[in-house]
Amino acid sequence: MDRSRALKPVWLLAGGPGSRRRGPDPLIQRALSLAGKPSPAVAYVGAPSGDNRAFFVMIAALLKKAGAGEVTLVRFCGRRPDLERARAELARADLVFVTGGDVEEGMRVLEATGAVAGLRELAARGVPFLGVSAGSIMLARSWVRWRDPRDEASAELFPCLGIADVWCDTHGEAEGWEELAALARIAPEGSVGHGIPTGAGLVVHPDGALEAAGSPVHRFESRAGAAVRIGDLEPPAIPRP
Repeated sequence: MDRSRALKPVWLLAGGPGSRRRGPDPLIQRALSLAGKPSPAVAYVGAPSGDNRAFFVMIAALLKKAGAGEVTLVRFCGRRPDLERARAELARADLVFVTGGDVEEGMRVLEATGAVAGLRELAARGVPFLGVSAGSIMLARSWVRWRDPRDEASAELFPCLGIADVWCDTHGEAEGWEELAALARIAPEGSVGHGIPTGAGLVVHPDGALEAAGSPVHRFESRAGAAVRIGDLEPPAIPRP
């Protein structure tokens, strides 16, 4: 059996200020459809936002408006999180959602609680994943940080979940994709970083194909230690299932 047949596309959404619609978000609707059932149960991973309850309530409402059923906050933050309960909640989910917030802090929490391997295993079993903002970056290969915020030369990559085999940034178009460009400058030669604009998405298919959703995705290539803007990834005329 081809193991890739069990895998599902990973949906990486930008979110960002002003990206919410009055009606159901069609990109979230497409992502939820991967669960293959009406009103799918969603496990909400809130580690990037410190399991913030108000943020969860707001995002859960958007997910339900798009067709989600029960949305459960899977808690990994705090002094003594109930990790057995968290694993059980993830196991019951039809789709895993990783929310926005702080990428580095979110990864620190998931690594400290041993959740990284479990999330990767769920993806390998065919559970669909959806991220927004920092959650999208966390689902990708790695991200950039600075050992010394005052020294550009101190930039380094740190690993993320790697469930989506890409590099990406979200809603950074107003700043000229500064962090994504920094990542491209230190990534391996020929690497391509994807900037997902506000309100748009990037779909990473199991065969490695990439699909822009909603609007073009901006791209930067690593060339001789520089970040070079290359052609945008355009949405297809007929989206893939």
